[in-house]
Amino acid sequence: MLAHEIRARVARGELSPLEVAEAYLRRVRELDPGLKAFLTLNERLLEEARRVERGLPLAGLLLAVKDNIATKGLRTTAGSRLLENFVPPYDATAVARLKAQGALVLGKTNLDEFGMGSSTEHSAFFPSKNPFDPSRVPGGSSGGSAAAVAADLAPLALGSDTGGSVRQPASFCGVYGLKPTYGRVSRFGLVAYASSLEGIGPMARSVRDLALLMDAMAGLDPMDATSLDLPPRFQEALEEPLPPLRLGVVREGLSGNSPGVERALEEALGVFQGLGLRVKEVSWPSLPLALAAYYILAPAEASSNLARYDGTLFGTRAEGEEVWQVVEATRARFGLEVKRRVLVGTFVLSSGYYEAYYERAQAFRARLKAEARALFQEVDLLLLPTTPHPAFPLGGRPDPLAMYREDLYTVGANLTGLPALSLPAGFEGHLPVGLQLLAPWGKDELLLRAALAHEEATARAFLKTPLGEAL
Repeated sequence: MLAHEIRARVARGELSPLEVAEAYLRRVRELDPGLKAFLTLNERLLEEARRVERGLPLAGLLLAVKDNIATKGLRTTAGSRLLENFVPPYDATAVARLKAQGALVLGKTNLDEFGMGSSTEHSAFFPSKNPFDPSRVPGGSSGGSAAAVAADLAPLALGSDTGGSVRQPASFCGVYGLKPTYGRVSRFGLVAYASSLEGIGPMARSVRDLALLMDAMAGLDPMDATSLDLPPRFQEALEEPLPPLRLGVVREGLSGNSPGVERALEEALGVFQGLGLRVKEVSWPSLPLALAAYYILAPAEASSNLARYDGTLFGTRAEGEEVWQVVEATRARFGLEVKRRVLVGTFVLSSGYYEAYYERAQAFRARLKAEARALFQEVDLLLLPTTPHPAFPLGGRPDPLAMYREDLYTVGANLTGLPALSLPAGFEGHLPVGLQLLAPWGKDELLLRAALAHEEATARAFLKTPLGEAL
C-alpha cells in the first residue's frame, strides 16, 4: 500500500497503527539483511504505535529517517565513526512535526559519511544495495532511504540533499525524491555538511505521499533563521486542475546520456505534450560548469562545519596526553572521502587561494541564479535527466572525480536554491531511470502538481516492488 492508502485505512478503522508497525517491522527483519538500508531500528516502535491516536493526520504512517537527521533517543551517526554512539536529546524540527501528526520513526537509514558521496559506499559501517539489483549501488548519499522506500521496507522516508543526495538515489531506485526550495523545510537538527546548499527532502512511491510529508513538515521555524514563511498547501494543490504550462527541456542535459535515459526523455515529452504542456528547448549555458563550482563551495563549507569535531566538544574523543594529540587522533576517524573534501575546502579558503577559488565560485553561483531567473521568464518548469545513466555497480567508481560527475545534473538546483523533483520515468533493462523537474523559487507545489499528472498518465506509482508485493 502507498502511504496515503495506509492513512485512509487507519482512519476508517480497518488497520491499527500497531498492525502497520508490526507488518513493516517483520518485512524489515526479513529483507533488510540483504539490502542493508538501515543502520538502527527503533526498539520502542511497537510501544509508540500502541499509543498513537487514530485521529491524527498521519496516524499509522512509518518513516525511515536518514541518519544525519536528529531523532530524540535514537542513535544518529551521520554514517561516521565519530558519531557512532551519539544519541540526540531532541528531534529535528521536520521529525518533530511529523511525529506530532502521528507518524512513527521506524529506524535510521544508511548514508555516505556526513552526506559526502553518491553511492552510500562511503558509509563508515557498510554499503547499502539497490533493491533492483543488489550488485549495484542505491545512489547516495540518501541511498539507505531510497532503498528502504523502493523495497517497501518503509512507506515514507526523509533524506537530505546537498548536491543531489535525495534525487540521485531516488532515480537509481525508481522512487520520487523532492529537494524543496532552500528554506522551505527547516534544517534544524540536520547534521551540517554545506549549510547554504543542503536541505531535508521527502522520498516516497507516489506524489500524493510526498504531499503528505511536505504539508506536515514545511513552514517557518524559529530554530532555523534560513527557514521560509511559506505556508504549505501541497495536498490542496494536487486537487486543482493542471494549469497551462510551458515546459523547457534543458539543452545541456540532452547529450551523453544512456539509451534508457534518452528513451525516458522522449516518452516523458510525449506524455507532457499529451497533458497540454507547451514544450520548447531552452539553454542554461552555465549548467555544465556548476559541478566545478559546487566542488569548491561545498568542501569549503564542510571544512568550516566539520572543524567542530575535534574531540573536545563534539564527536567521540580519542585518547592523548596533549590537546593536539587528541585532536589528531579524533579526526583520524574521519573516512577517506570526508578527509578529501575537508582538505579541498581548507585549501580553497586559505590565504592566497580564497580569491582565486572561493570568491570566483561564489560569483559563478550568482551568474547561475541570474540565468535561472531569466529561464523562468520563458518557461514555467524545466526538464532534464536526474542522472545520465541508471545505477552503476558497487565498486564501479573508484576514481573520486568519476564519482563527483554523478552530480552533473543535480547540483544546479542546490546552487540556486530552486525546488527540484526526481520522478520515476522508465527502465533501462531491469534498472530504473529518473527525470528531474525544476520550478521557480517557492513553487514546490507546482512541481508536485505536474508530477502527479505524469504519474496518473503513466501509472508510475507502483504497488509491486523489486522484492515482491508491497504491503
